[in-house]
Amino acid sequence: MSGKSLVYFADPMCSWCWGFAAVIAAIEDAFGDTLPIRLVMGGLRPGTVEPMAESAKSELRGHWVHVTEASGQPFGPSGLDGAGFVYDTDPAARAVVAMRRGDPLRALAYLEAVQRGFYAGGLDVTKPAVLAELAAGFGQDPDAFAAELASEAVKQETWRDYAISRGAGVSGFPTLILGPQADGTYLAVTRGFQPVAQVLPALASLLAAA
Repeated sequence: MSGKSLVYFADPMCSWCWGFAAVIAAIEDAFGDTLPIRLVMGGLRPGTVEPMAESAKSELRGHWVHVTEASGQPFGPSGLDGAGFVYDTDPAARAVVAMRRGDPLRALAYLEAVQRGFYAGGLDVTKPAVLAELAAGFGQDPDAFAAELASEAVKQETWRDYAISRGAGVSGFPTLILGPQADGTYLAVTRGFQPVAQVLPALASLLAAA
């Protein structure tokens, strides 16, 4: 297992990634520091500028029912409920990248906090002030974090993540790959949501084969 890691392509405003949060936690519990998880932002809807129509919100809430049925993850009053909500995923993705730059070991936990805030806590995580307040729970100074979030360096690093995701052929989230193998390639653990009962045995099988 030496030298191998998991690469997790995700988006903090992807509902199936919220469903996958418990799977990621189970992988961390099972493998600890022996199999690090590298987090890459996939870019679900970055740069969206049009407010979301009420019909689209209703359709999305119906979709979330399926996520709960498959994963058991809770959904509550959502951050999309506000009038004029714009489903731009870039601010939340930049916030995860900012956390990854400042405290890599807490990036996954911060991703989960952003997801929980949006899907179960009614927070609008497209707002930098909300993202900075969530970061305060991880020991970050909110003002400094907000400034980092707005920096050109974080913007560029986030868009590099999106390019890496596209270059890897990732077309949906969550996607989890394992590697590098002896030939430098990575193997797919899952492309799309799968429950813990399927992901952990698949990962164990890939590790045994390697």
